[in-house]
Amino acid sequence: MSSSSFKALLIEQGQDRKVVSGLVALDGDQLDPGEVLIRVHYSSINYKDALAATGAGKVIRRFPCVGGIDLSGEVVESGDERFRPGDPVIATSFDIGVSHHGGYAEYARIPAAWVVPLPAGLDLFEAMALGTAGFTAALGVVRMEANGLAPANGPVLVTGATGGVGGLAVDMMSGLGYEVVALTGKPAEEPYLRELGASAIRLRSSIDFDTVRPLETAQWAGAVDNVGGQILHWVLATMKQAGTVASIGNAAGFNISTTVFPFILRGVSLLGIDSGYIGFPIRQQVWDRLAGDLKPRHLAKVTRTISLDELAGAFDAFIKGQIKGRTVVRVVA
Repeated sequence: MSSSSFKALLIEQGQDRKVVSGLVALDGDQLDPGEVLIRVHYSSINYKDALAATGAGKVIRRFPCVGGIDLSGEVVESGDERFRPGDPVIATSFDIGVSHHGGYAEYARIPAAWVVPLPAGLDLFEAMALGTAGFTAALGVVRMEANGLAPANGPVLVTGATGGVGGLAVDMMSGLGYEVVALTGKPAEEPYLRELGASAIRLRSSIDFDTVRPLETAQWAGAVDNVGGQILHWVLATMKQAGTVASIGNAAGFNISTTVFPFILRGVSLLGIDSGYIGFPIRQQVWDRLAGDLKPRHLAKVTRTISLDELAGAFDAFIKGQIKGRTVVRVVA
């Protein structure tokens, strides 16, 4: 396919160091090394993708780079015996879309060690409706369960609940039988969050984060935190005995000012969730659960679809925090 051109969204840096992105024509010789050549059917937009494509965050580690940290598609060629032409596959995270050409292209060449066979129970579209956001939420659930979390322990909190990870976490955990409380700054989204399975809504405006004490009234057996900063400090202070927190994002800040009291007086566990480089067999196990008991019941509700041609105009709304749920990019018409 080296002589055949195809469309890709390429992120480049100009002489003034300004980051620009747009659709270009590439050919197979311009793809990065890898054992598996994939015809991309779908990708998705994560906040990280918007930061990369707009230059709003220092995400790209090599210019030029095709954006898109997620992709699903069909194997065209493979130098690894585990994959054969025609196999449906998923590839997310690792260096994809930041220092290795990613999913915003009709073709991608990916190292075999980053490729996951599509599990039975998911199709290629659903895999990208989940994408890195769904994988991250599921990995958080898996880690918290391994740390002893169970529905009988008490309610769980999800912060940043209208975002991609947050909404999927609400859906997954309510589907497992947890009593889920959604924390959001968007009161108008209460019906949406309740439809996903939240049993109660907590508004950020109801909490004075500047006056949080080292320990507050214990409320949560578990928490999925997507925002960090002062909110994570409050979450830790309000955990129940032996509670467990999955730290996933930093939308509200990457610093936290807290004390050791939640950890030494209540036995709280703070679990770091790194979905970017978690390897096998855990990566496959999480995807298998996403095709089974962790598959969100309302995946269509949280997902919208755009075309590759519409992609460049979609990032600004992510940067401004105007998007809820997931955005799938249809690459193959």
